[in-house]
Amino acid sequence: MTDESYSLYRIIQEDPRYCLDAYVFVRESLAYAADCMELDFYEELSSPEHAAKTERHLTGQQLCEAIRQYATNQFGYMAKIVLKNWGIESTSCFGDIVYNMINVGIMKKSEHDRRSHFDDVYSFDEVFQNQFEFGESLAHRRS
Repeated sequence: MTDESYSLYRIIQEDPRYCLDAYVFVRESLAYAADCMELDFYEELSSPEHAAKTERHLTGQQLCEAIRQYATNQFGYMAKIVLKNWGIESTSCFGDIVYNMINVGIMKKSEHDRRSHFDDVYSFDEVFQNQFEFGESLAHRRS
């Protein structure tokens, strides 16, 4: 078992609100942000002689947006249901998960980060349910 796996199992024992899949999904969403959203975590220093990279950071709101996009890509209209099955019912839950991982060293935070940055970023009904309105559009296709 890796150190990260052990840490995740420890988190779940101490805070059973969210299952392992929820934590893995948030980590995958972070990778998704780096790969697909052009929110690279490292940016090259401006001068070519500097081969080193400087660390760049996502805000809580940016991570919530990455999670929204990743959930929609992975689960489509079922995203809200899948997240709810994992105990996630609002963006505040993402903050709980992230800060649990920060507390055990799986993720990092900057001095400007606050747990409250994850609160009320968007409504799950608006982004996961209303995005997939079937009623009127299906009726027009059948005509």
